[in-house]
Amino acid sequence: MADERSHSVFRAQALKRDYPSGAGLVHALRGIDLNIEPGELIVLLGPSGSGKSTLLNLLGGLDTPTSGTLTWRDLDLARASARELTRYRRTQVGFVFQFYNLIASLTARENVRLVTGLVERPMDEAEALKRVGLGDRLDHFPAQLSGGEQQRVAIARAIAKRPDVLLCDEPTGALDYPTGRTVLEVLESVNLEYGTTTLLITHNAAIAGMASRVLRLADGLLVEDRGNPQRLTPAQLSW
Repeated sequence: MADERSHSVFRAQALKRDYPSGAGLVHALRGIDLNIEPGELIVLLGPSGSGKSTLLNLLGGLDTPTSGTLTWRDLDLARASARELTRYRRTQVGFVFQFYNLIASLTARENVRLVTGLVERPMDEAEALKRVGLGDRLDHFPAQLSGGEQQRVAIARAIAKRPDVLLCDEPTGALDYPTGRTVLEVLESVNLEYGTTTLLITHNAAIAGMASRVLRLADGLLVEDRGNPQRLTPAQLSW
């Protein structure tokens, strides 16, 4: 019988990441074992310093482990060359952060166009913005958009590559409740309609209700890994 992990998007074993700090080391991740399956929407919970962002950076090819194994499909992320990691980030991963990182002098369409030249079959910029509800804001500059609209431009930019994986670090952290809920609805639709494997870091435990799976980290360890028997829609969440 074939190893059922062979179809996983990510596989991690004994994953560790240490950082020098003064005369010692900070053990950001202390040995994570984890398989992530295609199409999952995973919410990562845990206090500041628990290792959530470190794990996301490793999965996104922004950093490499100190020890242990980490693979994305058939690519060994722990031993990949800088060139391989760059290609992986450019073509397979969409990033969404708390701060939108839009270029102020470019329109929404032009901000999305920044990534479409990186891949062979990009989504049309207008289509990507339409998918996030901004079809009538194509030629608006960031200063002409609300915070929630700017975050949706950032999501459109991330999905225009048609990425295999979407990694989101506190995407609603700077938004009020109604706007944050709208952003979560966009992320949910991308996950369900495109089957994009999505990982979302949040300090807001209520958001875990929309996940297919919830991971909780503490002190660099994975202390909880549970599935949601019934996913809530973002409209059903409250905080």
